[in-house]
Parts: sequence; C-alpha cells; structure tokens
Amino acid sequence: NVAEAVMKEKLVVAAVLSGNRNFEGRIHPEVRASYLASPPLVVAYALAGSIETDLTSEPLGVDKEGQPVFLADIWPAPEEIARTISESVTPELFAEEYSHVFTGDERWKLLPIPEGNLYEWDNESTYVQEPPFFQDLAPEPQSFQDITDARVLVKLADSVTTDHISPAGSIPKDSPAGGYLIQHGVERKDFNSYGARRGNHEVMVRGTFGNIRLHNEMTPDYEGDWTAHQPDGDVMRIFDASERYLADGVPLIVVAGKEYGSGSSRDWAAKGPMLLGVKAVIAETYERIHRSNLVAMGVLPLQFKSSETRETLGLTGTETYDILGIAGGITPGQTVTVHVHADDGKERTFDTTARIDSVVEVEYYRHGGVLQMVLRRLNASSGSN
Repeated sequence: NVAEAVMKEKLVVAAVLSGNRNFEGRIHPEVRASYLASPPLVVAYALAGSIETDLTSEPLGVDKEGQPVFLADIWPAPEEIARTISESVTPELFAEEYSHVFTGDERWKLLPIPEGNLYEWDNESTYVQEPPFFQDLAPEPQSFQDITDARVLVKLADSVTTDHISPAGSIPKDSPAGGYLIQHGVERKDFNSYGARRGNHEVMVRGTFGNIRLHNEMTPDYEGDWTAHQPDGDVMRIFDASERYLADGVPLIVVAGKEYGSGSSRDWAAKGPMLLGVKAVIAETYERIHRSNLVAMGVLPLQFKSSETRETLGLTGTETYDILGIAGGITPGQTVTVHVHADDGKERTFDTTARIDSVVEVEYYRHGGVLQMVLRRLNASSGSN
C-alpha cells in the first residue's frame, strides 16, 4: 500500500491542511511535511496533486474538453462567498440545532447513569482511569530538595514541539501504548488516537516522547521513542528505560535546545514527562505556555545561560547530573548550579537560570504541582486529612 511504499523508499511526502496544527505525522504517521492553507487552497492542491505545483502559473488540471484550468478560474469572488453564506447560514439553522443540544441521540440516552456523589472508576476501562497525581499525597509538601545523580532520558535539538513530547495522533501497534491496549483486549482497529485516550494515564505515559519523528541525540541511528539507558548504553523504548530508572530510584532530566515545547499548549506534554520520572528540563529557551505547564506539574525548567548550550558544554547524555542550590528554597529567576559527572571521570559545572518566574509558581513547585497545591488547600479549608 501507499504507507508501505513511503517507508520502503524513505520518501518525504507532504500534506496541505486547513486545520490549526501542522505537526509532523498529524495527518498520517508517514507524512513528514505539513503545510497550513485556507480551505480553497487545500482543494486546489488536492486537484493539482502535488505541492510542487505553482498555483499562480501552472494549471490544476484540465476540463472535459482538455483545456487547462487555473486557480483563478475556480477561485470564488467575494460576492459569491457572501451570497452563499447569506443563503446557507440562517438563524433558523442555529435555533433548530440548539433546540435539542442537551437531548442526545439514542445511544446517549441508553447510557447507564451512576448514583452517588463520587465518580466510580472502572478498572476495566481503557479510556478513563484514575490518575496517580494524588496517590500517597502527604498533608504538607516536602521541603525543597536538590536533584542528585540524575540521568538524561532524552537529549533533543531545537524546536521540539508538544506533539513530539506527547503526540495526539494514531497509536502504533508496536509502541508501548499499543502493547498496553493489546494486553487489555483492544483490537488494532479500535486503538483510536492518543488524543481520544487522554483520560487514561497508562496510555499517555507510554506515548510520551512517542512521536515517530522524534530525534533523540542519544540514539542518532533511531527515529521515534528510543533512548540509550545509562550507564549500560542499552537502546530501548523511552518508556521502558524510564521504568528501569524508576525501579532503581534514579531521577531523570531532559536536555534540549531552543523553543522547547513549542506548538499547542498540550497538558500531557508536561504530565507525561512527570510520570516518566523527569524532575527537570534544561533547555536554551522555552515556549511560554509549556514552561508554565512544566512548573504546574512540579517539573523544574532550567535555562542555559545565553552563551552556553548542550553543544558548547559538550553534554552527551551519558553523564550523571546534580542540580544544586534549591534545597534551601528557590526564588524566581535564581541561578541554579548544575554539576556534571562524565563517564571518564571528568567533571564540569555550569550555571542555569531557574525559569520559575513568579512567587505563585514557587508555591506550585514547592507542592509538587498546582493540582497537589489545590487539593491540600481544599483539605485544609474543610478540615480533612
């Protein structure tokens, strides 16, 4: 089929879409390039059959008489668009649709309605599971602690998007998330997407850094959710490596370049790394919302000083890292020292800036995340334990 041919020949194929996202693999896992365009241009490129067509001078095709048809021949005039809207979009249309918006169809009406004040979690559900964010939550947060003997889970270049970190598209059969669904009796045709299963943390954590176009510099010969477990160097799935690190009590960090977390403000791009055991990210720059999401999930965003990068410092990802200077407390924008221990015994130290940008975010981080802070305050106000 087409997908197999693309993979076999290592083709770079493209999509043109009118949605609001153009991440790699958004339209199809094998589509590397995606371009945003207006809906009429999407239709025009579909007719032309190639994004290499110059729509300003080349025909989209030919009519039934064999005459060339250009974009200008089919492009609607503003008056035509206005007339179509006025004839098609009417108040009656909205009144009719919204008159039964809360009624639902027959399938909705047949859903069982549970009783009681608390949601009843279904352990057999592969769509919704009770998240672990509040498990073993102490009444008071622990004091600030340095992060010591940390390992690098992934080392990434520039412009890593939230879709690279937490993809929303299809779930590959041979991925950790796909394996989880198969183990729970879900057939491949019913996998749905990561976006549809975002209510199940077991799926989402297995899909973290699961974009098939992810380039982890620790595994340059692999594309997708692969990393090199340290110190043995075994190449394995990122989720499997995190499980080994968690079992050994090893904290994890992410090292990245510029614009880390660009794209949509996807909450699971912060939740997923936290559940993998990531305690901090060290990047050159951050996308604004993703930085705040990391803090809100208790992950410390650190920023290289302006003259330094993972490359200038010679960071390979095989080292161990100590993040020092936060045990006594943290203040917005403070300098945090990172001490690196290389395999060959060499050591280096560099300073970073803590991208906790406000006193409110200090509180988020102190509690291990905004969810934990809110629950503790609710419990305190109600007198609960």
